[in-house]
Amino acid sequence: MRSGDAFLGLGVILIVALIIVPLPQVLLSIFLLVNISIAIMILLSSLFSQEALDLSLFPTMLLITTIFRLGLNISSTRLILTTADAGEVIRAFGEFVSGGNLVIGFIIFLIITIVNFQVITKGSERVAEVSARFTLDAMPGKQMAIDADLNSGFIDETMAKTRRKKIQDEASFFGAMDGASKFVKNDAVAGLAISFINIVAGIIIGVVTLDMEFTEALSTYTIMTIGDGLVSAIPALLISTATGILVTKSQADSEMSSIILKQFVYSPIVLYLVGATIVALGTFTPMGLVLTGPIAIIWFILGNRLQNAKNVQDVKEEIATEDVQAEEIRKPENVINLLQVDPIELEFGYGIIPLADVNQGGDLLDRVVMIRRQVALELGTIVPIVRLRDNIQLPPNVYSIKIKGVEVARGEILFDHYMAMNPGYVDEEVDGIETVEPAFGLPAIWITESKREIAEVRGYTVVDCPSIIATHLTEIIKSHLAELLTRQDTQTLINNVAETHGALIGELTPKLLGLGEIQKVLANLLSENISIRDLATICEILADYAPTIRDTDVLTEYVRQGLARAISKRVFIGPSNKVITLDPNIEQLIMGSVQHTEQGSYVALDPQVLQKIINKLKKEINKLTSIGLQPIILTSPIVRIYFKQLTKQYIPDLVVVSYNEIEQSVEIQSVGMVSVG
Repeated sequence: MRSGDAFLGLGVILIVALIIVPLPQVLLSIFLLVNISIAIMILLSSLFSQEALDLSLFPTMLLITTIFRLGLNISSTRLILTTADAGEVIRAFGEFVSGGNLVIGFIIFLIITIVNFQVITKGSERVAEVSARFTLDAMPGKQMAIDADLNSGFIDETMAKTRRKKIQDEASFFGAMDGASKFVKNDAVAGLAISFINIVAGIIIGVVTLDMEFTEALSTYTIMTIGDGLVSAIPALLISTATGILVTKSQADSEMSSIILKQFVYSPIVLYLVGATIVALGTFTPMGLVLTGPIAIIWFILGNRLQNAKNVQDVKEEIATEDVQAEEIRKPENVINLLQVDPIELEFGYGIIPLADVNQGGDLLDRVVMIRRQVALELGTIVPIVRLRDNIQLPPNVYSIKIKGVEVARGEILFDHYMAMNPGYVDEEVDGIETVEPAFGLPAIWITESKREIAEVRGYTVVDCPSIIATHLTEIIKSHLAELLTRQDTQTLINNVAETHGALIGELTPKLLGLGEIQKVLANLLSENISIRDLATICEILADYAPTIRDTDVLTEYVRQGLARAISKRVFIGPSNKVITLDPNIEQLIMGSVQHTEQGSYVALDPQVLQKIINKLKKEINKLTSIGLQPIILTSPIVRIYFKQLTKQYIPDLVVVSYNEIEQSVEIQSVGMVSVG
């Protein structure tokens, strides 16, 4: 233990001992002056501090000074009742304030005590209570903002820890101040009680024990009581004022005096109007200009000085603004930060904040981390950091998903409810609010906690609100992975493969294919939810065909054929799988309409013919979906890519595979054919 801590502990013990051990008059007078000095020090420290946390130990100091003051009260009471004399300090306060008139002295003492108790102490107590409540209520939003900035990379882990600690310290401080303000309030009550006891008990002791006349006893003990009360009330008043200043203080970088001057005397017109009002009072009331004139002149002089200072400041600001503008023009790179767009954003209204706040049991942040890991394992690509933030412009229970700054999806949840979905074979209904599941557009109902178990027993699929948002976000990320994959991400993936397949990567890039061409092939695969996790195999296939083929769409088809096992496992689930095939005439028609350009190949098909093909395709698809089967279109290898291009605009999620992408062990059965005959 350090010596400072030992002295602090000894000092607290001695303060408590004041309640028990009698003090001589001289030592009591010294302690009373020390008490006044400490109160002044605390008041000035709270006044000059820039923020409340600068005096984070203020609640502890409040308790110690309260005990010290009560100990001195008890010691002075002991001296007053035993010797009718409590020292020079108490006598001086009593005689100076009373001025020879006990009634006036007592009234002034009573006024000071009432002002301290009813005005300052109660006001400080209420402000501390409200500050504590609002600080605690604001913690989730602040914590969430820190986590969002950390996930977005705006701050590092060290800065996040520092900001979290500051939030926790603020909550602890205002919570402690809420309780510590009761010390000041109850101390004022105790001071009134002690003063009443001193007067009543002193008169009784003086008359009965010391054989004093009633008037003599009244005068002696009243003066001592007034002095004792004022010696305690004035430091209590100072500390109460310090408490009120501290709990009402907002964080500021400048000194409090300059801030007050800027905020309340921000315009010379204010001072001019004040001076004119004082002149009007002297002119139209009996006060007279002799009394009000000098005060008005002072306000006019201050207003003139403020006007001159403001003019100088305006000139400086104008020059500074011109310099800054010139500097901004000379530095075009200063707007780069404004041009950054987050790849993925999840914004939500304030009603969803508890789902993302760890302190309230929310796990949405953890789910976002798991989504990135899940997509990386499932599709083998890098998912950008998802930025989470609240948006007061959104309705309370609405969330918005943005890709590269543009909203692509939106959903609404019903807080404290669950979403129940009928898998299709449940006949019994459950009471609830009809809605639509946002990720897949399935019909659903909102149910309360009390009906959750009933719905699960009847066969409904029941999910909570965080799962709804997480599922929706996962599907949106998967559907946009192709555009989220950047050249930098591609380079990272290739570097990862190069650690174990250096010769392969050295042969492939940049000799055969550029980084952008590899990115295009990977994006083509991701656009149809084909995993690129086996990137080594993909690079092997590209290295085989790249010497003769540079068309990235054709290279993608060769890669798909090389990934036949993975594609078959993903697309074909059962032992026997039903598919829809294309009429050979349509395939020939499509191949005859293919146009090859330097930018790639495309199909220039007659719009009427295309519309007939799409209509026929939709009819065949409805046959499968009506019996609960996923529609799969089977084409020849050379046609697959072009048929997918034709149907992507009309049926974006349609699964189109070629014969070469089916593993030999998979059994298929054609249940329909798309034709225009």
